[in-house]
Amino acid sequence: MSRGLPAEAPSEFGELRFATDVEIVRLVVSSIHRYEGRPADGPLPRPLDAEGVAEAEARDSVEIRARLGIVGDRYFGHGAHRSAAVTLLAAESLDEVEFALGLAHPLDPVAARRNVVLRGADVDALVGQPFSLDSGEGPVPFQGHRAANPCGWMNVVLADGAHRALRGRGGVRCEPLGDGRLSLGRAVLRTAVPVTRPDSGQLSFEASVRK
Repeated sequence: MSRGLPAEAPSEFGELRFATDVEIVRLVVSSIHRYEGRPADGPLPRPLDAEGVAEAEARDSVEIRARLGIVGDRYFGHGAHRSAAVTLLAAESLDEVEFALGLAHPLDPVAARRNVVLRGADVDALVGQPFSLDSGEGPVPFQGHRAANPCGWMNVVLADGAHRALRGRGGVRCEPLGDGRLSLGRAVLRTAVPVTRPDSGQLSFEASVRK
């Protein structure tokens, strides 16, 4: 649900006039690029720690650093990826893919390799837009840049046909503009434009995928 901020909203929000209640359903951090080479060969295994335990990619919270990304993630501090250091995806996009492909099981958001998976907003509308996300410890500002287009790996790690089904719904690549922490659970997404998800209906989505 989007709502305009009152006129007396703190100046720290700048032009972010709309506040949308969302839920952060997944936070994903991976220290290596696991989707390399041919998708048919499968992803690389998760790295092991000194005790032989595989890295936990799903996190309860993450630390964000301005212009750098998520602490511990593979893109953290890489100048070439500054504008794409953090990726967001709408959980509803995965729901729609499940429906369109007739799947009997839910898709794993971690497999999509997006850092932040939100429910309750049109994440794809954040392309080129400034926004902030606050899960209770203060707003973390971001600048949305280009769309996070899906790759052929989605057919292997999610489901056959997921690559095509996610086109136009793959999320957004962002640059963090400030430091902060994000945690799972309820959050507030502040934006310059409304990001309430359009109620286009699952049948119309299915038709668009199968064209």
